[in-house]
Amino acid sequence: MTTNNKTTSEVLFIHQQIFQALDAGRLTQFAVALLVALFFVYVNGVLLFVLWSKPVFKETPRYILFAHMSLNDSIQILLSLILYICVLTSLQLAKAVCFLLVFVAASTFNNAPLNLAVMSLERYVAICFPLRHSDIATRRRTCVAIGVIWIIGSINFMIDTLFAVVTEPKSFHLLMFCTRERIFIAPWQADMYQAFNVFYFVSVTIIIVFTYISIIVAARSVSTNKESAKKAHRTVLLHLIQLGLCLTSFLYGTIERILAMTSNSTLFLDLRYLNFLIVLLLPRCLSPLIYGLRDDAVRNLFRHYFCYRPTKIKPIRNNKGNVLFCQNIKNLPASCITH
Repeated sequence: MTTNNKTTSEVLFIHQQIFQALDAGRLTQFAVALLVALFFVYVNGVLLFVLWSKPVFKETPRYILFAHMSLNDSIQILLSLILYICVLTSLQLAKAVCFLLVFVAASTFNNAPLNLAVMSLERYVAICFPLRHSDIATRRRTCVAIGVIWIIGSINFMIDTLFAVVTEPKSFHLLMFCTRERIFIAPWQADMYQAFNVFYFVSVTIIIVFTYISIIVAARSVSTNKESAKKAHRTVLLHLIQLGLCLTSFLYGTIERILAMTSNSTLFLDLRYLNFLIVLLLPRCLSPLIYGLRDDAVRNLFRHYFCYRPTKIKPIRNNKGNVLFCQNIKNLPASCITH
């Protein structure tokens, strides 16, 4: 118990070190982080607009999951930026407001690897059970899966919130520096937080590795569509890469504590900023680049809306040869849209 209390005190002390006055260097760092975050939120926003601009995207489980990932990452980026601003400016928030911000930030943080697992399972069903794919991977079931992702991703923080309501019910109006660690009341909460992170990562790793191996085996089958299997194989491989990036985000707090214990105050602040930018922020910005821009249909529309200029782009066709939509955006004929 003494060791746990000491560890908790060290964590709070480490996070207290960041409450420093702003100077020119800090403002420059903040401006860079702000511009990077807002740029990728804009990119995700354009992708979301594209994915909801055509009925074919809104009815396809693969695109629904991708839209959810883009939305989830955008929320995560914005809330990480807000919490970073609060820390940088030593802004204190009411405990209830802090709990709300951290609740959504923690949930979206956990949702990312879980969403990757569901996307991998959808590709697994499409390749290994192609005749049943339309029955298994329906729009309704995809929405249910997204709901389950949010429930699993938020259960850890819901336990912390209920514990705070029971033990400190009258403290939610008090002001506090808002970080995830400062919400911990008892030492066991930090241990549970780490345990849930390990559970998320190990479970998702098992699912993605299983689907990856299954798709490789299916790709060697004579009856399998070789081209589709090859694309699914690359997609799930990218899921593994993205999972590795998520792992670096899980290690964010650990890296920060190591930096605090091995660096002086000024160096710690600089390294902490790089840790925030490279380890926490950038992995959440790569999803649209890794997935969305690989898809021909999404990429062509994305280019048009991202640049805000009319372009003539070849029609996009599905596997049956039907035109999904054309891209002479100004004069879109009815024949170019297939529901």
